Amino acid sequence: MGEESFADGTPAVTGRDGAVLVLEDGRTFRGERYGAVGETFGEIVFATGMTGYQETLTDPSYHRQIVVMTAPHIGNTGVNTDDPESRRVWVAGYVLRDPARRASSWRSTGDLDGYLRDQGVVSIRSVDTRAVTRHIRERGAMRAGVFSGDAARRPAETLHEAVLGSPAMVGAQLCEEVSTAEPYVVPADGGRRFRIAALDLGIKSMTPRRLAERGVETHVLPAAAGIDDVLAVEPDGVFLANGPGDPATADAQVELVRGLLDRRVPVFGICFGNQVLGRALGFGTYKLRYGHRGINQPVRDLATGRVEVTAHNHGFAVEAPLSGPVDTPYGRAEVSHVCLNDDVVEGLRCLDVPAFSVQYHPEAAAGPHDAAYLFDRFRDLMETTADA
Repeated sequence: MGEESFADGTPAVTGRDGAVLVLEDGRTFRGERYGAVGETFGEIVFATGMTGYQETLTDPSYHRQIVVMTAPHIGNTGVNTDDPESRRVWVAGYVLRDPARRASSWRSTGDLDGYLRDQGVVSIRSVDTRAVTRHIRERGAMRAGVFSGDAARRPAETLHEAVLGSPAMVGAQLCEEVSTAEPYVVPADGGRRFRIAALDLGIKSMTPRRLAERGVETHVLPAAAGIDDVLAVEPDGVFLANGPGDPATADAQVELVRGLLDRRVPVFGICFGNQVLGRALGFGTYKLRYGHRGINQPVRDLATGRVEVTAHNHGFAVEAPLSGPVDTPYGRAEVSHVCLNDDVVEGLRCLDVPAFSVQYHPEAAAGPHDAAYLFDRFRDLMETTADA
């Protein structure tokens, strides 16, 4: 399969099994239909992981995004009921080069094609995903659409117009769309040492499990929870989860965090939670050209010089100075981690209130696990604050 230029009245594809990926800037890629049949829209991004595709699909941070897998072979181990990171698939669409013809794993309970079809995820296979990835790296993340079946047989210019009419990620308020509707509790393994409130901005199921391993009981609260809801848990600390959308829209969550900082409640944020903490401290946020996604991003801890290989999924970042502590309304704060690929801020540390955050995913489902120590750091912060 290959690319196709727009021509007035020309069908995007012909034939029953054809599908087409249409980008906002007009570039198109033809392929074969996969998963559900129909049409879907979202911001097109690429993920660099060679494994963990089921965790990627079910990560709420991918809500309203079409994910291009850079690894050519996806689906080799099928799907199962143990690896999902949330209650459903969240990606808007999926772009593959050469999916496995059959699943091969003793853990498998189904194949990827059927899984996407059952979840209603319109996808496309037999695409030159390397060419798509290079295009995004040169032009930046943009809106896109995947079309198959009757939807793909409409005129190509009609599909492009549909993509141009779809919503952009900048300005999108999405965390409340993926959040839990009701609070729930994940108990600690063994005896409980600490109780925390976790603000569900798009939390992955592995996060409370990592905390439970450390004796932490997690009360997961909806993204719209207020300061009274959080304090009612009587938490030893508060966790700010990952999630989708533009952090510039998270005014309610920023005000919540400011209330926690005023009360010196220990706070630990990841990904979207890092951006929320950054805004609460007075820093700005901005859209990255094509974001960081996958499980092999190198990050340096500025305090130790240690380099971690980390899991990422973010298209926005915090704008903060890299040159030492700065004054904020809550005392001094500093950048704690940076990405070695592009010097993007990957972590914040408050020096006068008990709060820190990272831009990446220390729960690391499906890996790597270099950053697991951050959960220990949160536990130690709660312990130190309780003793103060």
